[in-house]
Amino acid sequence: MMFGFIKNKPLLDDAASQWLFDAFAWALRHFDADVFYQETLLVTPTNRHFPGRESSAEGMALLIFDQVKQYAGMKHWPCQLVAANDPAVNAPVQVRIEGPVRGSKALVAQPADSDHRLVIPYTTQQLAKPEAFIAQFAHVLAHYLGQTADEPPPGGESFWPQATEVLAVFMGFGLMIANSAYTFRGGCGSCYNPLAERSASLSQDEATYALAIFSVLKDIPNKDVLAHLKSYLRPAYKKAVKEIRQNAKIAALQHSLALPPQISANS
Repeated sequence: MMFGFIKNKPLLDDAASQWLFDAFAWALRHFDADVFYQETLLVTPTNRHFPGRESSAEGMALLIFDQVKQYAGMKHWPCQLVAANDPAVNAPVQVRIEGPVRGSKALVAQPADSDHRLVIPYTTQQLAKPEAFIAQFAHVLAHYLGQTADEPPPGGESFWPQATEVLAVFMGFGLMIANSAYTFRGGCGSCYNPLAERSASLSQDEATYALAIFSVLKDIPNKDVLAHLKSYLRPAYKKAVKEIRQNAKIAALQHSLALPPQISANS
């Protein structure tokens, strides 16, 4: 009896799962639900979505960032990559986005000087962990995108780091967010490089659950996700998908957007 109870324990407590559903509802209200359903991809950490090579670390960082911008639907946003220790990181910047904030119908960006481009900090050491590197870029873009909303995220401003990570998942980067949500810091000192890691705000289970919400809303088969998810996250992901498909909150999200409920479990 006791073992059966443990086995059936939800992946997250009610408060955490409710907040993630609310965060997706917030994202769908403010960041173009049509773009989400018609254009947003499940971006994979593979050569399919990140092709190409550059001869320098700086060139490789710019190549990856340009690809992240494209998948985020923010190619028209004026940005500049700068070293994390560059004074420009803390300099005030004013950027105005005309028209749609994301998607293929957005206006092409006009050339902008450095005072009118969003600053994207990075270190070349982060290239050693490509998934964390991609996740970090997506999170920074989500931070800027999130500021265009006219209401704070669920729970208020104190939940901003978590909400913008959910927004990065919403933009298609959930695999990288989940796969880099936890970093083992034990073992030999030379195995861990803090400059190559990212600081996650969502827990590993929360990030995996957010990815599952994305996949259920997009009706993405489990196999398309599991092929790129770290092996130790796969049981949690499958459990999350099953729970989400049985949760009235997902049907409410779909109903609010006139979507047919997804009741069949993908395998």
